[in-house]
Amino acid sequence: MRAPGGEAFRETRKIVQSHGLHTVCEEAACPNIGECWDRRHATFMILGEICTRACAFCNVATGKPHALDSEEPERVGRAAGDLGLEHIVITSVDRDDLKDGGARHFAETIAAIRRYAPATTVEVLTPDFRKKEGALETVIAAKPDVFNHNLETVPELYRRIRPGADYRHSLDLLKNVKRRDPAAFTKSGIMVGLGETDEQVFAVMDDMREADIDFLTIGQYLQPTRKHAALERYVTPEAFARYKDLAYEKGFLLVAASPLTRSSFHAGEDFAKLRAAREATLRS
Repeated sequence: MRAPGGEAFRETRKIVQSHGLHTVCEEAACPNIGECWDRRHATFMILGEICTRACAFCNVATGKPHALDSEEPERVGRAAGDLGLEHIVITSVDRDDLKDGGARHFAETIAAIRRYAPATTVEVLTPDFRKKEGALETVIAAKPDVFNHNLETVPELYRRIRPGADYRHSLDLLKNVKRRDPAAFTKSGIMVGLGETDEQVFAVMDDMREADIDFLTIGQYLQPTRKHAALERYVTPEAFARYKDLAYEKGFLLVAASPLTRSSFHAGEDFAKLRAAREATLRS
C-alpha cells in the first residue's frame, strides 16, 4: 500500500480532528488508511479509545475507559454530513464496564447520522454485548442498514486470540439480529494467518451460513507490534481466491477475501453489491 497523503487525505483528517473523533483507521493502525481517507471514507470508533479487553491481535489501547462523552453521537452525525458520505461504518471499543455495553450510544449515533446525513446508509460493527441484557435489541431498534460483528478467528484459537469472548455467543448474536429484523443485512469476518487450518476456516463458514450471515470478509492478519500474537503464515492470493469461491458455493450473498481485506474496506461499494445480490436472489 502506498503511504498516506494527498489533499483529500488531509481534508478527511482535518474533519475528523475538528469534531474531536476517533477512527479505527488510526487506532488499529489499518494498512488501508491511505486509500480510504483519500476517498473521504473513515470508520468512526465511538465509546472512547480505550478498550476493556485485551485481544491478542488488536492494536487499540487497553485499560480503564473514560466516562462516556454524551456529545459524541452528535459530532459523528455532523462529521458524516461534512464528509458527504454515502455509507458510514460505526464501530467501538469493548465497554464491559457499562451496563448496556454502549448499546444506547450506538443507537444515539445512528439517530444523529439520520438527522445530519439522511441519505447516508449506516453500518455498525459492534462488540459482542456479552452478558448485557437488552443491548442487542437496542441497536437493532435503531435500524442500521448493516449489522456487523466479527468472529475474528476460528473457535479453536479463541482462548489465545480473543480472551473474554465466546464463539457461540458471537454466532448467536448475529443469528438473533436476522431473527428480529429479517430485512437487515448481517456481516462478519475473520483473519487468517494466526495458526488456523483451512478445515477450521471452512467450518466457520458453515457456522456462519447456519446463522444466516449474508456477507463474509476474510483478510490477512498482520502483527501490529512484538507484544501481539505472532504471525504464523502469510496466506497466498490463490488461497484467498479458493476461500472466496468456496464461500460463494456455501451461499453467502457477498464475499470479500484478500490479503488486505478488512471489515470496512470498500464498505460503501460492498453495500451496493450486497443490496443488488439480495434483489437478484429475490427475482430468481
